Amino acid sequence: MIRLKIEGMTCGHCVQHVKTALLGVPGVQAAEVDLKSGSAQVTGLADPTALIAAVVEEGYEASQEAL
Repeated sequence: MIRLKIEGMTCGHCVQHVKTALLGVPGVQAAEVDLKSGSAQVTGLADPTALIAAVVEEGYEASQEAL
């Protein structure tokens, strides 16, 4: 599992954009995005760099959190 810190989300629409972006990255099996904590949990064998790039492409900031 990979945890990401997501900055810039303000509503449920933002959460859906981030989740859709993460699910589009090869190797992602599931993605859960939480607005309140500003985080995402991704299950699968995706490259963390690709996950961050997908979130940034949607207009948000992302960084990997240590488990």
